[in-house]
Amino acid sequence: MITFSKLGSTIWQGLVFFVKHRQVRRGSAIIFFLAIFTLLLSLDFFYGKVSLEVGDVAPHDIRAPHSVEFIDPVKTDELRQQAAQGVDKVYTTDPQITLAVENNIINLTADIAAIQLAENLDIDENLLIKEKAEKLRVRIPFTLSEEALLSLASGVLEDLYLVQDKVINIVNQKMKTGITEEQLEGVRGELIASINEFNLNQGYYQYAVGLVHIFLQPNRFYNPEQTDAVRQKAMAAVEPVKIKIKSQQRITSAGEIVTRQHIQALHALNILHPRQPWVTLLGTIFLVAAFMAVVLFYLRRQNRKIYQNTGQLYLIGIVIVIVLAVSKSILAIDIFHWPELEELLGYTAPVAAAGMLIAILLKTRLAVLVVTVTSLFLGLMIGNQINFSVVGFLGGIAGVYSVSRLSQRGDLVRAGLYTGITVMLAIFVIGMIEETPWQLLLLSGLMLGLLNGLLSSVLTNGALPYLESSFGITSPVKLLELSNPSNPLLRKLLTEVPGTYHHSIMVGNLAEAATEAVGGDHLLVRVGALYHDIGKIKRPYFFIENQMRADNPHDKIAPSLSTLIVTSHVKDGVDLAKEHKLPQCIIDFIEQHHGTGLIKFFYHKALKGEKPELITEKEFSYTGPKPQTKETAIIMLADTVEAAVRSLKTPTPGQVEGLVRKIIKEKLMEGQLDQCDLTLKDLNTTAKAFLRVLSGVYHSRIEYPEIK
Repeated sequence: MITFSKLGSTIWQGLVFFVKHRQVRRGSAIIFFLAIFTLLLSLDFFYGKVSLEVGDVAPHDIRAPHSVEFIDPVKTDELRQQAAQGVDKVYTTDPQITLAVENNIINLTADIAAIQLAENLDIDENLLIKEKAEKLRVRIPFTLSEEALLSLASGVLEDLYLVQDKVINIVNQKMKTGITEEQLEGVRGELIASINEFNLNQGYYQYAVGLVHIFLQPNRFYNPEQTDAVRQKAMAAVEPVKIKIKSQQRITSAGEIVTRQHIQALHALNILHPRQPWVTLLGTIFLVAAFMAVVLFYLRRQNRKIYQNTGQLYLIGIVIVIVLAVSKSILAIDIFHWPELEELLGYTAPVAAAGMLIAILLKTRLAVLVVTVTSLFLGLMIGNQINFSVVGFLGGIAGVYSVSRLSQRGDLVRAGLYTGITVMLAIFVIGMIEETPWQLLLLSGLMLGLLNGLLSSVLTNGALPYLESSFGITSPVKLLELSNPSNPLLRKLLTEVPGTYHHSIMVGNLAEAATEAVGGDHLLVRVGALYHDIGKIKRPYFFIENQMRADNPHDKIAPSLSTLIVTSHVKDGVDLAKEHKLPQCIIDFIEQHHGTGLIKFFYHKALKGEKPELITEKEFSYTGPKPQTKETAIIMLADTVEAAVRSLKTPTPGQVEGLVRKIIKEKLMEGQLDQCDLTLKDLNTTAKAFLRVLSGVYHSRIEYPEIK
């Protein structure tokens, strides 16, 4: 039966295993920083904003936190509507209608003329006129009086055509300018008035009036498409109504009724609480998650070790959080009492510090991606203003590449200067695009640019030691500190075992040249070489480089004891390194610089003694481990080469080259290089680098003549 204590123990062990699982810790880091980033970007949704609508009563005085200029859409729309209403309707005239009216008049006149010319000898003239009048009644499409018909029937052609021409003339004049449907009756009245002035008899007068009534038609029609195009053009010509609000200008007073203008101003200032804040917050979460996914995808594809190291994932997140938090604090500053300058404080956001820290602690390419994400976060945090993102990105890139080859602490100061100059130039360019006044542009660019560089450099210097110690990362700055001769351990090495110290310097020269040639971390190799033999401090005179006298203590003891003393300098060195809190990467050089190599001198000496069959190579070998990286492997080769070449009495270039290549080949054949990533090409390059350094040390010299 399972007791409660066993059940509790089982659950606890399961929880411990669950928490220690790599994927669980990575997922926890993702969730943690997703919440932190979202909080930093969304802080304004809950703080510093008001929730008001038109008709509400303002709870307190609301002042503008910064200057802003925005377009009043309502007033602009009103002016544009007025401009559209002021545009007359567009009409198009149809010339074919004018021609049709003229043809109708001409055709009717021709028919009347034919009736007038008709003759009939069988009846008298009076009956003929009555017959013509009856035909005219049938042919003419409008009603005429009996007298008018008889007058037309007995009229002459000259009068008929004269009426035709006059009517056509006055109709054409009116239709040339166009007649709309609405104007038709008015134009008929005008034409009839004109006909009164012709002094026609009753018959021709009625005929002319009838022509106007029956044939006159509208030939000018409304064109909605062209009218709309003209109105749109008139609306587009109206300049938008812009409203300027100065920093600290009062928007509403306590107890004042909120109007549409107030809401517009609050919205433009980005201090109006969204009606659906949770929707905005959800969108921010998705955006932050997308940026984090990009970084994680890059790490999984390009830097698998960092992706699998949860501590370094936390490091990346903490660096971005620090920079954003400092930027948020800067934006809250209100000490200049210069609104225009306070609006530009976002340019001092030390995005470059994020890039420099990641470049120093992790990878340069990763630092570029971190700068990109941080600058985008910055723009979102400052009211979606892309200009701050652009300036932050350019300054960050300058900072990254300023520390990509860090060789001394002064390089951090120089990186801050380069960052400041880059930010200053970026501010000038953005200011020119935004048409910022030249006085403000020059002052803000110079002041804020240099302040950005200084702040980035100070933040990098200040955060670097804490991040190094917290995450167990050895940065180039830490390595530079360790290489300082004033370091207590190095000073002790120099004063107590000067032979070993000189040997370490020579090994460092050889290893650094080879590491640069094969593309390794030359600064790490230089520092590793300085400390690789610190274990000899404990028993210095058992090592030949420190034996100033002729007697050798190994001559008085057994080979097995000599081997024990010699190999113990590795363990002693590790103990000293841990005592002085040297980083693990330096301890690796101490542990691995001999690998599992055989101490041949004492081994062969032991074989010459009693019972050689009981002697094994393992008793006379180092305990290892073998070199795990190209840097530790190069230190092993440089250590062996330096000691071997030093043993040559009269070294010649040929002897030195043969010895160097022999040693490298032996280490390769012994399997000492099996666990590192040095290639055969790298080994050849390493040999050439060693020979180049050694040729400067063991070159031929002239013999100075004796001075009597």
